[in-house]
Order: sequence, then C-alpha cells, then structure tokens
Amino acid sequence: MNKAFRKIWKKFWTPILHNPIIQWTLALILAGLLWLIFLTSKHKFTNTETLKNYRTKPVVFVFFHGRCAMLSPTIKRAKVKGCCVSSRHKDGRMMARLQRFFGLRAIYGSTSDGAVAVMREGVRVIRDKKLSMCVSVDGPSGPSLHLQDGALYFARMSGAPIVPCCFSCSRPIYLDRWDKFMIPKLFGTISVNIGDPIYIDSSLRGTAFETKRQEIEAIMIKQLRDMDSQFNLPEIPKGLNATDYKKQKRNKR
Repeated sequence: MNKAFRKIWKKFWTPILHNPIIQWTLALILAGLLWLIFLTSKHKFTNTETLKNYRTKPVVFVFFHGRCAMLSPTIKRAKVKGCCVSSRHKDGRMMARLQRFFGLRAIYGSTSDGAVAVMREGVRVIRDKKLSMCVSVDGPSGPSLHLQDGALYFARMSGAPIVPCCFSCSRPIYLDRWDKFMIPKLFGTISVNIGDPIYIDSSLRGTAFETKRQEIEAIMIKQLRDMDSQFNLPEIPKGLNATDYKKQKRNKR
C-alpha cells in the first residue's frame, strides 16, 4: 500500500515540480533560506585570499555535491563571476535556476549526458569570457567523494587552475541521500575552506593523468575530513551512488 501511494504521489507532484514557474518560485525561496542560514551564522573562512586573487581571472572551483549549500553565498559575497555545470535533467535545471540567484549561469551536461558539449562550452567560457567554472565533481548521482575527470579536462584544456572548496558546520542536518547533503541549522558556525590552486599540465595523459586525478581527490577528501573533525562530525562514506542507495533504502523497508 505504501508503495502504491508513493507512485500516485510521485505521479501527481512530478509535473508540478518540473513546471518552470514553480521551479523559479522554489529557487527564489531556497535562495532566501540559504542567505538566511549564511547571514545568521558565525563564519570561519580559510584562505579567502585565493577568492580575491581570482575575481578577475578564471579558475575551476571543485567541490563535492553534498557540500555546495554554503559555497554559493561565499562565491557571491566574494564577487566571483562564473558558471556552474548542471544536469540536463529537470532536477538539474531546478538547481541551475537556484544558482542564478547567486550570479552563476548554467552550462548543461554531465558525464553521462552531453559530456562533450559541456566540455567545449566550459573551455570556451574560461578562455574567451574569462569566467570561472564551478563543478560538483561527484555529481549528479555519485559515487560520493569521487573526483570525476571533467574538472581536470577543463583545467588542462584552458590553463586555469583547479581550486578545491569545501564547507562544514557545527549544527548540520544531513539529507537522506547518497551524498549526505549537508544543510546548516540557523545560528551555528560555518567553516569554509578554499584550497590552493592546482595546475594541470596540458601534456598530461594516461597514467599520469589518472595519478593526478587521484592526488586531487585525496586532497579534497582530506579537506572535507579535516573540516568535519573540527566539529566532531561523523565520517561521510565514500563510494555511494544514487541508484544503489535507493535500492538499499527499499530493501530496508
């Protein structure tokens, strides 16, 4: 009965939530909530000089999907101009509309859909328009804490450096998802860390490319683990993806 009810509920709500007008309205509400959380929290920023240095020159900002909520206000506050990579799925378009309220326009595509087109457009934006790219490296569906190749290709082909970004907080809410999406509660402490720039040599190929990918992935995971340890938070698991996580939830019911 619960399964039948969920199907009916999903069939009813999906067309409504995918309506552009509804999505813009929800995006505006979500943007307001993110600003409310950000502005009512105490802040601990690390290495924000990097943001200042790259206000007028492009960089590839990379972060894990579950840790993007407080990075959008941080980027907006730093007056960094850029684009974000969003899925072509309707849910991805919802997130793209949300990012527009933080000054980021969308480039649509993912590793599984439109990868070549998004790569070309991203490199063109970096080279010609001198805009930064913001990439959730394990999105849109995992595996969690895994650095996919796309960000490295952006950096290798454009010459712009990769900069790992992450946030953590003292009073988190974790959404029941594969990425353990973190949302801070009001009136807590938010910690934001901007990593050092990492350049990718244009000649990097094959094994050397994969070694560099693993190196940057390790840096990003350490960045996240170190930040969470400041607040004694539980360890976020690596390797979860959306499909397997949904199957696990169904099997537990």
